[in-house]
Amino acid sequence: MTGQNISQSKPTVVLVHGAFADSSSWNGVIERLRRGGHPVLAVANPLRDLAGDAGYVRSVLEHVQGPVVLAGHSYGGAVISAAATGSSKVKALVYIAAFIPDQGESALELSNMYPGSTLGPTLDAVPFPLPDGGTGTDLYIKPDKFHDQFAADAPADLAGLMAATQRPVAASALEARASAAAWKAIPSYSLVATDDHNIPPAAQRFMAERAHAHTVEVKASHAVTVSQPDVVARIIERAAQDIVR
Repeated sequence: MTGQNISQSKPTVVLVHGAFADSSSWNGVIERLRRGGHPVLAVANPLRDLAGDAGYVRSVLEHVQGPVVLAGHSYGGAVISAAATGSSKVKALVYIAAFIPDQGESALELSNMYPGSTLGPTLDAVPFPLPDGGTGTDLYIKPDKFHDQFAADAPADLAGLMAATQRPVAASALEARASAAAWKAIPSYSLVATDDHNIPPAAQRFMAERAHAHTVEVKASHAVTVSQPDVVARIIERAAQDIVR
């Protein structure tokens, strides 16, 4: 399923995007990982609810052959923490400017733990219908705020494309409390983006230290997967190398 024409001597890298992004946000990282011979799969994270999103990612993992390095960006970190719980395939977790929640914690709670996030005022809340007849709330970053808020170190024209193609996240997904924390049992790696306006860098450091993660810091915006794919690919490759040692 995941690049069977590529050597399986290396673990498969499975990438999970976060809120306000889609799988294309990993394109630069994928290019670099594939150049190094890594089989790669970027999952379309539904961004609907934490339990359901994790269940979807888990179903994808079940169809991947061999060991896996599972990486998540932003809210995708919360998703991989739940999706990898109990998995015998996932050998390393990589958190890229991401939430690393403990059981019972929500992304919203962790973001508010330290000052520095300016996300709230940039959001546009849009109602959407739920299957049960109720109404949910989708969150978008306002297009004119997207560059400065999400991807300040990316070219303006590229940030404009990202704003136009952003995937909204259901507000309830950010409020949902984690039911599991796979990082307690699986080796973890963390990239802290020091110019992040979504998740305060202090919160990223706190979560990484608590998870005893191998951590690197880079001067980058929240959209570090787009603006600095080299450094993102390097920490993922480090996790993959550690697996096979």
